[in-house]
Amino acid sequence: MMGIIAILTVLRKSIGGIMNFKGKKCLITGATGALGSALARKLKSKGCSLFLTGKDSNNLGDLAKELNNDSDEQRICYSAIDLTYPSSVDTLIRDAGRVFDVDILINVAGAFTIKEIDEVSKLDLDSFIELNVKAPYLLCQHFCKSMKEKKWGRIVNIGSSSSYNGFKKGSLYCMTKHAILGMTRALYEELKEHNIQVVCVSPGSMQSEMGKVSTDQDFSTFLKPEDVAEQVINVLSMENNMVCNELRLNRVIMR
Repeated sequence: MMGIIAILTVLRKSIGGIMNFKGKKCLITGATGALGSALARKLKSKGCSLFLTGKDSNNLGDLAKELNNDSDEQRICYSAIDLTYPSSVDTLIRDAGRVFDVDILINVAGAFTIKEIDEVSKLDLDSFIELNVKAPYLLCQHFCKSMKEKKWGRIVNIGSSSSYNGFKKGSLYCMTKHAILGMTRALYEELKEHNIQVVCVSPGSMQSEMGKVSTDQDFSTFLKPEDVAEQVINVLSMENNMVCNELRLNRVIMR
C-alpha cells in the first residue's frame, strides 16, 4: 500500500497537479478525535481556514486555541455539536454558514461498537444511523450546492476496513460503514462533472480511543492517526485529471 501511495505522490508531482490549500475553507466533523485533530493540524499548517466540530466542548476549545494564531490570515472556528441528535446537522450547517462557504468537507465523526445482533437496541440502531450515515449524507447534500456553484469542491468520507469486510459482533458498525462507501461511490459519479471530488478513505484499526474497544487485537500494531491524516492530505492534493476516489489503508502487522 505504501508503495502505491509513493508512486501516486511522484506522479502527482510530475504532472504538477498539486492543490494549493492556502485560502481554502474546510469543515471537519469529529475534530477532537485522534484522526480529526491530526487532520486539523496538518490542514492548518498548509494554510486552510477551519471550522471544527465535535461533542466535547472543552477538548474542542483547547484544539482551536492550539491552532489559533492572531498573526495568521486563517480563521479557526468551532462549535460543539453532538451529531447523534436529528436536529444537530441543521445547527452545524447554520453555525458554519455564518463563518464561511465550505470548500472542503471531511466527515470523520463516527461511533464504533462490538455487540451481537440480539444485544443491539433500537436506540443503538437509531444513534448509529444518525451519526455514521445520516449526518455525513446531509452534510454532503448541503455543502455540495455551493461547491457546484463554485465549480470546485472536495469531500472526504472516512470509511473503514469494515466498509469492505464484516466481523463477528460487528453488524451495526459494518452496516453503517458499507453505507458510507456506497454513498461515496454514488456521489463520486454524480458530482465529478462539477469538479467536485468525493473520496472514501478506509483505514484499518487506528491508535485512538475508538480503537481501544477492540481488546482482542494488538493496539501497538494499529495505524497511527498522523499517518492516515497524511494520506488524506495526499488524496486531497490531487488536481487536474488524476483522482483517487477510494483509498484503503491496511495494517501490515496483525498480532
